[in-house]
This record gives sequence, structure tokens and C-alpha cells, in this order.
Amino acid sequence: MPCKIVILISGSGSNLQAFIDAAAKGELPASIAAVISNRPLAKGLDRAREAGIATAALDHTTFESRDAFDAALLELIDGYQPDLVILAGFMRILGADFVRHFRGRMLNIHPSLLPKYPGLNTHQRAIDAGDAEAGATVHFVTEELDGGPPVIHARVPVEPGDTAELLASRVLEQEHRIYPLAAQWFAQGRLVLNGNRAEFDGKALPASGYSFNGATV
Repeated sequence: MPCKIVILISGSGSNLQAFIDAAAKGELPASIAAVISNRPLAKGLDRAREAGIATAALDHTTFESRDAFDAALLELIDGYQPDLVILAGFMRILGADFVRHFRGRMLNIHPSLLPKYPGLNTHQRAIDAGDAEAGATVHFVTEELDGGPPVIHARVPVEPGDTAELLASRVLEQEHRIYPLAAQWFAQGRLVLNGNRAEFDGKALPASGYSFNGATV
């Protein structure tokens, strides 16, 4: 059976599109069972529908508490029986119980070279710090915000005169390359979370994850 994926989004779904494209090309040995958004009008839901993928919206503003939303989302996801949950621009902090339930089978992508700049405004923070490079990191999701074991990262030079928007657009191009690749590894059984470390082909990955250079692995 191919790996079954559920993807969570909040916005336009550009990373979602990268997954749809990778699956269509046969590069991702997995099926996207559903796309779920906490925002009913998220444009990414249209992308999913156009690709013939089941969609669902669970509006977080209609729930009395964060825990109530998490519980409903968990039940909704489990209904699809996924092997892997992908956070693709899902702009909700998920509670510890939710994260533990999907431990070892939930990935996120963060637009920085973790552990640098967890949280928001990562590109401006990199520019303000005078960093020579920025990037993106795919990591397993744990209870610590943007703190789970890294799987793979891509580096992007910070150019003179860069704005946060310009830098973000170049980083996003790399996100679209490394995120489906990480899911591919998981679907192939090559990527696992063992305790608190990510392992690839039975060996521990570096603390910052595999450094992507454009080549397939």
C-alpha cells in the first residue's frame, strides 16, 4: 500500500502544490488522502479540489478552546487513517496531546536554518542579523515549537539589498524542492524518528539535518 498523506494548510497552498506535482510526476510514492484547512476560504483548498483531492475545513474560530479544536482536528485526520501528516503553512500552534498522537509521522517546514529563528518573521530577522545565508528546514514535529529533529535543509544566500519579501520568495523555491523529498524518504521507509533523533537509512542525521545541494539521495 502506498503511503497515505493528509496535508494541513491555512493559506494559498504553494507547498501543497509542490506535493500535488511531485505525486503526479511519480516522484512521491504516496497518495494525498485529504487536504484540511482551519480557514474555510483558504485558496489551497481550491488547488486540492482541482487535483481531485478530498478537502475539509475546520474553522478554529468556532471552537471554545484550543484543546477543543485540536481534539476535533485529530478526529478528522484519523478518519483518513494517514501514515504521514504534513503541515504546509498551517498557522496554528498544536497542543502537546495532538503532537504526541502523531509523533514520528508529522512533518513541518520552517523558513529558517533551524535552530536559528524559530517562530515568525524569520527572513527579516536573518537580514537584521547580517546573516550571509538563510534557508528552510524540514523537521519532525514535537512539543517544542519549531524544535523537532531536523530532516533536511536548504541554504539560500542573503543578497545585498534584500528585503524580507525578496528573500522569502527565493527560500520558498527551495521549500518546494526539499519538502516533497523529505516526504518521499518517509514514504520509502528510509526516514524515521527514533527517540529524539531523525534517522535516514538507519543512520542518525546531522543535528541540522541533511544539507540539500540539488541532488537526489
